[in-house]
Amino acid sequence: MPRYLISFDDGSMIIPDQELPQVDAAAHEVVREAQDAGVWVFGGGLASQRASVVATDGSVTGGPYPETKAVLGGFSIVDVPSREDALEWAAKIAAACRCAQEVREIMTDPAV
Repeated sequence: MPRYLISFDDGSMIIPDQELPQVDAAAHEVVREAQDAGVWVFGGGLASQRASVVATDGSVTGGPYPETKAVLGGFSIVDVPSREDALEWAAKIAAACRCAQEVREIMTDPAV
């Protein structure tokens, strides 16, 4: 089955502190539902965008970097029969996390 990346940009999940426990519970409920359905592969929130960049020569540069583009705030990977199924899971995640989700099919390489 194809796998899909469901993600949201850092900063798009703007929730008052007092509502975080409800959002946390709702997000975990969707994850449990996806696990029970056998479609959950992996997911999570990303720690602050302090990425290290590894160049082609192996040199490493540490962050944080000024954000000049949108960066991921969190993601889920689901293994589902169709894009329509991925969109349905994205809708559930969007409702639980209270922010829009992007859906992209993950390209596969049969040689790997």
